[in-house]
Amino acid sequence: MVDPSLIGVRLASGAVAPLLKRLLVTEQPGAGLVSAPLRLSGWLSFRGERRSLGEAELDRLVAEVVSRAARSGGGEAPSPEVQREVADALRVSLHRLGDLDMDDVQAVRLGPENLALRVGHPGGMSADADVFFQSLLRAVCLHILNFFTQRSTFVARTLVEQTTSLDRLVRKTDLLLERIPAQTAEDARFEQRYAEHMARRHGELTLYGLDLRHTREWPLDAAYVSLEAESGSTALPAEQALRDHDRVLLRGGAGSGKTTLVQWLAVTCARQRYRPKLGHLIGRVPFVLPLRRILHEGLPPTPDRFLHAVRSSLAAAQPPGWADRVLAAGRALLLVDGIDEIPEREREQTRRWLRDLLGDHPGNLWLVTSRPSAVRDDWLTGDGFTELALAPMDRSDVAGFVRRWHTAADAGQDLAESLLRTLRAHGDLGRLAASPLMCGLLCALHREHRGFLPHSRRDLYDAVLSMLLERRDSERAVHVEPELRLSRETQVQLLQKLAHWMIRNDRTELDRVDAVGQLDRGLTHMAHVTASAEQVLGHLLTRSGMLREPAPGCVAFVHRTFQDHLGAKALVEEGDFPLLLGNAHRSQWEDVFRLAVAHARPAERARILTGLIAEAEPDDVGGLMRRLSRPEDATDAWPTFRRIVLAGACLEHATELDPRVRARVVALTHRLLPPPDALTARQLGDFGGPLLLDLLPGPECLTDREATHVVVAASRLGTDAAVDLLARFREHPALSVRRQLAWAWRYFDTDRYAAEVIAGLDDTGLYVTAHHLGHLKALQALGGRARVQLAWDYDPAEVRPLLAPERLTHLWLRDGYRSAGGEPWLTDFPQLEVLLVPDQPGTAEAATLPTGITVVQPHGPLRPSRNGGRGGGDGGAGGDDETGEEQ
Repeated sequence: MVDPSLIGVRLASGAVAPLLKRLLVTEQPGAGLVSAPLRLSGWLSFRGERRSLGEAELDRLVAEVVSRAARSGGGEAPSPEVQREVADALRVSLHRLGDLDMDDVQAVRLGPENLALRVGHPGGMSADADVFFQSLLRAVCLHILNFFTQRSTFVARTLVEQTTSLDRLVRKTDLLLERIPAQTAEDARFEQRYAEHMARRHGELTLYGLDLRHTREWPLDAAYVSLEAESGSTALPAEQALRDHDRVLLRGGAGSGKTTLVQWLAVTCARQRYRPKLGHLIGRVPFVLPLRRILHEGLPPTPDRFLHAVRSSLAAAQPPGWADRVLAAGRALLLVDGIDEIPEREREQTRRWLRDLLGDHPGNLWLVTSRPSAVRDDWLTGDGFTELALAPMDRSDVAGFVRRWHTAADAGQDLAESLLRTLRAHGDLGRLAASPLMCGLLCALHREHRGFLPHSRRDLYDAVLSMLLERRDSERAVHVEPELRLSRETQVQLLQKLAHWMIRNDRTELDRVDAVGQLDRGLTHMAHVTASAEQVLGHLLTRSGMLREPAPGCVAFVHRTFQDHLGAKALVEEGDFPLLLGNAHRSQWEDVFRLAVAHARPAERARILTGLIAEAEPDDVGGLMRRLSRPEDATDAWPTFRRIVLAGACLEHATELDPRVRARVVALTHRLLPPPDALTARQLGDFGGPLLLDLLPGPECLTDREATHVVVAASRLGTDAAVDLLARFREHPALSVRRQLAWAWRYFDTDRYAAEVIAGLDDTGLYVTAHHLGHLKALQALGGRARVQLAWDYDPAEVRPLLAPERLTHLWLRDGYRSAGGEPWLTDFPQLEVLLVPDQPGTAEAATLPTGITVVQPHGPLRPSRNGGRGGGDGGAGGDDETGEEQ
């Protein structure tokens, strides 16, 4: 008898190939096949809509294939019983082949051996039949894959895909060879362990308010919201900030997503998966360094103590000198989080630490985060840092976050859409939702209160406290020991003691012994509480939802926002106004001031606001603004400017106030307008609130520069009421004004802004920025535009039908050009002259570009303007003067 294992080798193509072809749908007119990949089930002639073989015909065909294969092997053929077993098994396997979720290209990539393994084994056969079947199945798979490779469109498409894959592989390999020097086996093994450790440690995001019983960890990949990092001239995805700059200082408000971005970069770096826009992370080793935790007696750690400082479980396992070798090779990604969370007296020491590391270990990537005003503008500029500001979530970001939150909470999309309608209808709530933290809290409150939402920041925090401290356990019938059944008011008072102490001492964490001491002093005035301070602290840590233990023996609020809220309430109740006003110049006290005004009584509010503006007179503000515009004088003028802006921002929270105090604050704020530069415009827009909207001038009697800065400030407000003001500027001739108006679309309702602002803009030399598909659909309804920038990770198949083929002449793809599955798509636009992309297209992509298009690279995401400054607007796509097309 012939050895069945040789059948697959000896199988004569001439014997079975004609039969196997009948198993497959051939390419012919009317077959309905296209050049794009087709699922395997679509190729089988006994499956799908184009079925040409019935079950009986398939049975006969399979039996004939087995018979011919047996005879073609030479020697004695397998017995009829073995052939019947094999035919039955082959029929089952062919049906399974159609159930595989892959296309022809993916199948060819597997190869005949692996494809046969994916099909599987029916089982229950004799030994002879089993060997014969496996060899025959591999041979059938080989013929099927050979059929795919001979199709007219297969070669061209797979060549493009292979070129793209090879290009990615070459880039990743080159980066690894460049960045990873020869390593000892010990270093290599430890780095693998460390990468897995970092991916686990930072791979989940805590969403506060997702569950009333406790915070819930959400996979970072599902929870991460890609926000934008802005400079004076444009914006880019925050996770790409280090692509063009080795050193970045990133500013962002409380809950804006700074720490989440740090986590995402660390995890992405640890996983080492090549992404075209994140190639700078390949071969890097991430170090997450939260400053509030790593400082020991005011001193930052040396590299060998990085892992010890963050209490990593791998600290003792690192090879001696490993961290220094990583830094010396320029392979580190150093993520220094929270300049604002350390006392001001320790920041200069921290800057010297940064400077020493930068000098001793050049070539590494650095991201340092801070609240907006914690350090002056040029704090790290002399050390080569580029400064960026983390933009608030725009409407599409908020909508995406709300829908994903409700999916994670199993709350239903009907409730999500109800919340989105409420946020659109109430501008003040919409402003609160501009950060991931606040948006999550609004989602939780909306769900728990069945659609009711508070309309102010103070009321929002009070509602969160009520939800977590009072209703949570009672509504869920959670058992609590009698001595720990603390009322909401009692818990708030005790939490205030901790927050007040932390604010007074410039701390965001406190040792457990200090926490117990503060609670013990508070409990001496609470005779109704019989539990010890240690018991109460344990209860607050496990049940309140307000405190956490980031490390053994260390206590902190779950977010700085709650510390500020409770600390401000305690400051007001204690009458600690000298302490408050004595810290007006400090950035970390900005939210404390707002919330203190909200908690205070009318006379106390007047005292706070009067104290803020005590050194400012309306007649002096003009000189103040002139000093701000001169770099040599700006440092001295900035504190007074910030106190006036802060006073104006606090008016929003002063529901009852002496009219004379209000009038004086309004007069001073009015003298700050129009903003002299983009920086002050952003400051005013971020902190000004409704008062600013009433005071902003224009467009009459404004210079082009002033008009641009007014639009910047109004854009940052992001409320529907700001659209009326911005619409007054839509006929302004200056490109810088029109550019800012086009860019600001992202902050407002798509359709209303399109009708009231975009439709009236002269688009000469102007790129209209679309941040999502909704913008493109609105532009399509307006007849399209000649110059369009796509500012998101677009899909060519989705955007192609929305661009105007008869009108489009310039296309700016912020995230680069990509082909549509290896097929050209820009050939649909015969008028297209210029394509702007940040990087030259790769070989595969370039092959799909039509001829006659000029490919231009912008100067870079953070290019300076020609006047040497930071451009003329708050961000957005510029005209020819910025893109360099004519240079």
